[in-house]
Amino acid sequence: MKNSQKYMQQNEKMSESTLNHVESHNKSAKRKARTLRFGGAALFALGSIALATQNAQALSPLAIVNGITTSGGVGVSKDILYGDEPSQDLDIYYPKPLTQAMKAQSAIEDTYPMVVFVYGGSWENGTKEEYAFVGQSLAKAGYVTAVINYRKAPEHVYPDYVEDAAQAIAWSMDNAASLHADPSRLAVIGHSAGAFNAVAAVSNEDFLAPYGMKPTDIAAVIGIAGPYSYDFTQFDSASAFPADATPDQIMPDRQIKGAQPPYLLLTAEKDKIVHDTNTIKMTEALKKAGVTVENGKIEGASHATSIGAMAPPLRWLNDVRAQVLTYLDKTLK
Repeated sequence: MKNSQKYMQQNEKMSESTLNHVESHNKSAKRKARTLRFGGAALFALGSIALATQNAQALSPLAIVNGITTSGGVGVSKDILYGDEPSQDLDIYYPKPLTQAMKAQSAIEDTYPMVVFVYGGSWENGTKEEYAFVGQSLAKAGYVTAVINYRKAPEHVYPDYVEDAAQAIAWSMDNAASLHADPSRLAVIGHSAGAFNAVAAVSNEDFLAPYGMKPTDIAAVIGIAGPYSYDFTQFDSASAFPADATPDQIMPDRQIKGAQPPYLLLTAEKDKIVHDTNTIKMTEALKKAGVTVENGKIEGASHATSIGAMAPPLRWLNDVRAQVLTYLDKTLK
């Protein structure tokens, strides 16, 4: 990790050349998230579903990745609020067979496994639109996928963005049936700072408790190149945390609480931004707590390509997509 630049910021901008509702609070008085209640036919009647296509964007590396990730028949519902603030929204991506059935307004009997994806960006950067390629990639593999936004630093510091991840997970669990997904087969995936958010939201039961959930309600957690154990006070990323906070009070490897689902923690072989010691220490802490953990190394991957290669056209860069899908298929299908 480099002190001379915003922690992980270079990754989330994909600087490498190759990458570049409707019903609310019906479950809990504590939940302020807006709850989706509609069927497939209504989705199309309301115009909430469109085939996932990418329009021309500013020529950023991420726009390039999205531009070469074709829809392949994948459907998407965009800008759905899971909370009360504009940044607390998400997009839902649907597998092709489900999209076709919804478009035809035909009966849908099958249910699909579901994934909630949390992107990174030093807790300051990134949008769900920039990570459309992840939603499309997972939907193509048969997973109803939520790609979420969350509140950002420096205006919002820890634990705001972790609380947002927990709220989005709870929203997804509550609305899974309306999305033709199976709430008992829901996994959470995060990359980089998003991996921190995802792992922190699940590994400490206090984050899910306000929504009547516990960590074991989640079927699996996958963290990709996450900073789960580092001294943020020594880096520019300190702006994403309370000024008087210490790593011992915040880092996920020191905040495990409650029975846990299984985890897969991946590192990128050539990661120069988030060191593998983060995964090593998080794994040790989870195992000490009696949690089932698997590790994997993404051979040849940098911090950026460890998520960029989730785009099918870039799968030749490394095997992150294969490792993620193998684990999801094993735990959810």
